Amino acid sequence: MSDDWQETLSFARNIRRELHQRPELSWEEHGTAETIRKTLTALGIRWRKCAETGTVAVLNEHGTTPAIALRADIDALPIIEDSGAEWSSTHSGCMHACGHDGHTAALLATARWLKQHESELSRQVILLFQPAEEGGHGAREMIREGALEGVSEIYGWHNWPALPYGTMACPDGLVMCGNGTFDITLKGKGGHASQPEICTDVVLAGSAIVVAMQQVVSRRLPPQANAVVSITQFHAGNAPTVLADTATIGGSIRVPDEATRALVNNAISETATNTAAAYGVECEVTHHGRYQATINHSAQAQTSRATWTELYGEKALDHGRPMPVMASEDFSYYLREIPGAFALIGSDDGRRNPYPCHSPHYDFNDRLIEDVCRWFCRLTGMRTPP
Repeated sequence: MSDDWQETLSFARNIRRELHQRPELSWEEHGTAETIRKTLTALGIRWRKCAETGTVAVLNEHGTTPAIALRADIDALPIIEDSGAEWSSTHSGCMHACGHDGHTAALLATARWLKQHESELSRQVILLFQPAEEGGHGAREMIREGALEGVSEIYGWHNWPALPYGTMACPDGLVMCGNGTFDITLKGKGGHASQPEICTDVVLAGSAIVVAMQQVVSRRLPPQANAVVSITQFHAGNAPTVLADTATIGGSIRVPDEATRALVNNAISETATNTAAAYGVECEVTHHGRYQATINHSAQAQTSRATWTELYGEKALDHGRPMPVMASEDFSYYLREIPGAFALIGSDDGRRNPYPCHSPHYDFNDRLIEDVCRWFCRLTGMRTPP
């Protein structure tokens, strides 16, 4: 069994690095899907296409149902890689900066091990290789095409460089916040930079709005609220001697629930509109809802933690970080449909991989493949080597 296990891990590491070299953006993961499907076929695992570039695989088809589902996301990000890894991206302007290559490899390792010992499984196991997690609502589309049919519970995870290596954060309830974005369009009266008195300055108004936005959370929400408002874009003008007619501001919010989302969006609109009016500038605010909060079901979260500590000890839950994490995940769609749990698993081992997700210097820590594969297998009731 030990030799088979090591072969499984080597197989997964090789696939991970292959996928890292060929990253693909949300809804463009055709090569990634082909690699996944060819691998499943070679392993003798039945699969079907779901949501175009997604894949649903079935193990122990005649096992008891309802089934347990395990999920990996497969898409990459529009970032120029600067990790220095031998397996760096060969696709210009695109990289696996969030570790979805590692998530996919860990699930393929799980698939291989479960298939080799399929006779030991009692229940049916569904593997979801999901596209378009990075803002593309891939989970929603997988659900629409029947990915959860016959499934009673689901588990997923994300590598998290901000946590010490091998520690798990998987609380009952809120684990990751919901998110949204907003656009602010300002219209004034442009003109010559030497005559600001006959213009209405959208840059000045926009600057005041940016400053005022810093008080939305601290002064418009109760201190107990888990919320973030970040201005991420400010565009205006195209010449140093011209006061612009228009400016645009963009930003992101993170909220724990839909009631807080409504409060934050209303405060953003009021703050921007009223501030702009004080400078004689017209203002239009548009809000874009993205993902809702990722909220674990208690029974599955407890199962996740108990299984992790059986494998790695009680200290493996001592991550030392406050919850929830303010980042967002479309795993939330699954958890709104059926019971399940989503875990963050630390990847910072103090030797490499110190960079956060979405950094151009980031690279997935391959050591996690074994840890997560053991955890996934145990969740299905399958043994793994000691």
